[in-house]
Amino acid sequence: MNLEGALWVIGGFALALGVLIVVHELGHYAAARLCNVKILRFSVGFGRPLWLRRCGKDQTEWALAAFPLGGYVKMLDEGEGAVPAHEAPRAFNRQSLGKRSFIVIAGPLANFLLAVVLYGFLFHTGVEEPRPVFGEPPPATLAAAAEIGAGQTARSVAGKPVATWGELRWEMLRHVLDRESVVIETIDAHGAIEFHRLELGRLAPAALEGDVMQALGLQLHRPDLPAVIGGVQPDSPAARAGVRVGDRVTAIDGQPVDGWRAVTQAIRAAGTRELVIDLERDAQLLRIGVAPEFATVGGQTIARIGVAVRDDPELRRQFMVSVSYGPLESLERALAQTWDTAALSLRMIGRMITGELSLRNLSGPVTIADYAGQTARMGADYYLRFLALISISLGVLNLLPIPLLDGGHLMYYLAELIKGGPLAERTLAIGQRIGLALLALLMGLALYNDILRLISG
Repeated sequence: MNLEGALWVIGGFALALGVLIVVHELGHYAAARLCNVKILRFSVGFGRPLWLRRCGKDQTEWALAAFPLGGYVKMLDEGEGAVPAHEAPRAFNRQSLGKRSFIVIAGPLANFLLAVVLYGFLFHTGVEEPRPVFGEPPPATLAAAAEIGAGQTARSVAGKPVATWGELRWEMLRHVLDRESVVIETIDAHGAIEFHRLELGRLAPAALEGDVMQALGLQLHRPDLPAVIGGVQPDSPAARAGVRVGDRVTAIDGQPVDGWRAVTQAIRAAGTRELVIDLERDAQLLRIGVAPEFATVGGQTIARIGVAVRDDPELRRQFMVSVSYGPLESLERALAQTWDTAALSLRMIGRMITGELSLRNLSGPVTIADYAGQTARMGADYYLRFLALISISLGVLNLLPIPLLDGGHLMYYLAELIKGGPLAERTLAIGQRIGLALLALLMGLALYNDILRLISG
């Protein structure tokens, strides 16, 4: 990864982390204020404060701490020290069970609300995505067995209309988890409508560890663009060799090039071996040598020289679509998307617990940082969708009934409701140790998966 790529990853991850932590803790903070609970500290990060300021009539401490993976809102509580008699009514532990539950659940709810706002904004302003046009499916895949042909456009999945490749991918993922057969309705260039049944029960569980669409054989049709350079990354092999925007690639290693696909195939096949590239620039022919470098893109390690293809407006109009909705429909779709994503996340967690899905599907901060950098470079709409997805994941994770998490506190409150009184201190202490061990195990497993992905590409 070059310096520019590292800066995108660090910047994208830091921004996402900051936004998600602040929103989550603001949920707890706002609920506590509504319940008139005194707040002692609002901290982004754990450990020693690097920056601290007191303000407000309660002199609440606002802090940035050294360890950034999380945050907390510290409230007045008699369980953590002596409380003056005149402030006792504002202590967290003195609040009713309903108020305490509201304060605890407000953090995850704030994450879900952020996702609704982001999805609603994107649905209203419109997001440009590829149309769901299929490429030729590889042999011996479910798509090939279902006789899906190149150039066909998906219209619906199990009766639900799809307008973009992203919507198609989402619907297929939902059905793959159920391992049920599904019917895709397609239309071709001549207006002929066909129905294709994919027997998803035949798909190996390991397929969910990678790209589900690739495992199914559902490939996006990618039109072959002219082999004209549209962008050159600074300090890349191409830039150092003198490649410029507007250059047309005519041949690589003496083999004529008829489109951009041949350029990418030749570069990736070369590895780090130097290529001889023939270029046409201002009616002049040039010959240069370029040695590709390996880079990790989308979880795959590929050879590249740091160039991008020039956009073709006519092809973009043919194969891209921008879908937007009115304010009310955008809100409705945003609520549905947030609900469906949270439900899908819970189902995947359940399948991992039961062993139906591999624990390799669990990702850690390294993978999240990688995707933060990738989506930030792709554009604001991709980054906002990534932010919404991670916000939902954070909300779902915090609602799991694990001590130390918000869901663990809610579990205690439910036990308190059933028991008719607070749980014993010893029970709470044991629960805290169990929760700490579970979280350490999950974090260790997630980091292990991250390292495996880095090693294997």
